[in-house]
Amino acid sequence: MDKRNLQNISDHFISVMEQQLSRLDKIKNSDDWINYAEVTPIIIGMIGGDGIGPIISDATRYVLEELLSEEKNSGKILFRDIKGLTIENRASVGKAIPDDVLEEIKKCHVTLKGPTHTPEKGDPWPNIESANVAMRKELDLFANVRPVRIPIENIDWTFFRENTEDLYAVGSQGINVTDDLAVDFRIISSTGSTRIIEAAFAHAQRTEKSKVTVVTKANVVKTTDGKFLEIAKEVASRYPNISWDAWYIDIMTAKLLDPKRRNQFEVLVMPNLYGDILTDEAAEIQGGVGTAGSANIGKSHAMFEAIHGSAPRMVKEGRAQYADPSSLLRAGAMLLDHIGFTELGNKLNKAIDICGMYEKRFPINGRESGSTSEEYGQYILETIKNPELNAIWDKYSNG
Repeated sequence: MDKRNLQNISDHFISVMEQQLSRLDKIKNSDDWINYAEVTPIIIGMIGGDGIGPIISDATRYVLEELLSEEKNSGKILFRDIKGLTIENRASVGKAIPDDVLEEIKKCHVTLKGPTHTPEKGDPWPNIESANVAMRKELDLFANVRPVRIPIENIDWTFFRENTEDLYAVGSQGINVTDDLAVDFRIISSTGSTRIIEAAFAHAQRTEKSKVTVVTKANVVKTTDGKFLEIAKEVASRYPNISWDAWYIDIMTAKLLDPKRRNQFEVLVMPNLYGDILTDEAAEIQGGVGTAGSANIGKSHAMFEAIHGSAPRMVKEGRAQYADPSSLLRAGAMLLDHIGFTELGNKLNKAIDICGMYEKRFPINGRESGSTSEEYGQYILETIKNPELNAIWDKYSNG
């Protein structure tokens, strides 16, 4: 390798590090958390996305608008449509989020987002960054929160995945040193680790959970994972009433499948990549990635989304109207809780349990033999309005 190439690599590394140091400075000077009780109106942005996204977004919006009808009529809640976060529009401007769309998103306090397509090698689309990753970085949505609950098996997990660092933070800025050697960068900071671990412990305290589990591979990845684990020890010392333990990512994936062990986990916190893996595994245990919602939370904005993809095959085969909206409905329940309507969020979660896990009066299977997204949304709302909702849920969840 010639010296010129080495200098280019060195310059690129310095540029990446300067960007990350600037990011950390912005975090340290960021605003405090929003108190939604003091905000009128709370603006909820609705982003349809790609593929089946607009269809499941419509079904979810129908439910949310009914649940928040009084607040909508009083002016406390305002729903706003955000157009243009489609692969066609993103590709035409060569950006993960077009500038005009990003400005509209920033005007909202929270957004509910359908799935968006991320191009991969072999796609007809240009190699633009994931819209999700870009939104997390632009709005500093540092906490990816994913609950997974199976009441009949006594599983009640909440995953806190750091959302703005790790390998994903600069995933498009790696270096092909030679034709033989490629290098990516892994970003872990004390600032980023502290706030996600603090969020996990604070959640455990607020929801009266007794334990937080920290997931790393600190025995091998000693510098970055080692830092994350050391920060966990510091944060845990500030929560003496909450116990904590540490697990390595490889054995953790196995223990989530262990019936003798898995119901001992409650709140779990981890760096970005490990969280991506574990939360998809956990969602599959619950019934598939189509059944779990996801929250991406920062101090001044939050984005709630389905965790599955845009299902282009369903669209191509003419089955999009039969897409399961359960994941986005779960995200909607998290949105309700986040903006202060916890009771409504709990009712929505119980209705999703009843309709999807237990009664299944209107099964949804992605085909003509099942219900449409619209019909399923109506089924969910009908169940919520049943005055016996809590009793029905208790009967099923207690076996």
